[in-house]
Parts: sequence; structure tokens; C-alpha cells
Amino acid sequence: TGLTGVVLTKLDGTAKGGIVFAIAKELGLPVKYIGVGEGVVDLMPFEPRAFSEALLS
Repeated sequence: TGLTGVVLTKLDGTAKGGIVFAIAKELGLPVKYIGVGEGVVDLMPFEPRAFSEALLS
């Protein structure tokens, strides 16, 4: 397919955070960036370790 990763633009709360794992598993692609706001400047590199720690804390 030529895809190397996913950009998840609507990640606004830990309740929806589990979708990151489902997307990665279903598509077999890593999440590369997440949107933490409403604009392009709000796209941040996805840090799996920090994300997992935040979900578990």
C-alpha cells in the first residue's frame, strides 16, 4: 500500500486512547503523529511509551 504510518488527529482524552492500539493492530502500522488540538500546529510526534504510561497512571 505504500503506507508507513498513521496520523491520528482526534485524540482528546484517555477514554478514546485505546483506539491507538486497535488501529496499530488492525492496520499493522505504527501511529506516527497525534493531534492534541484543533490546528496543524497541534500535531505532535507520537511517543508510545509516554502514551502507555499516561493510560496506566
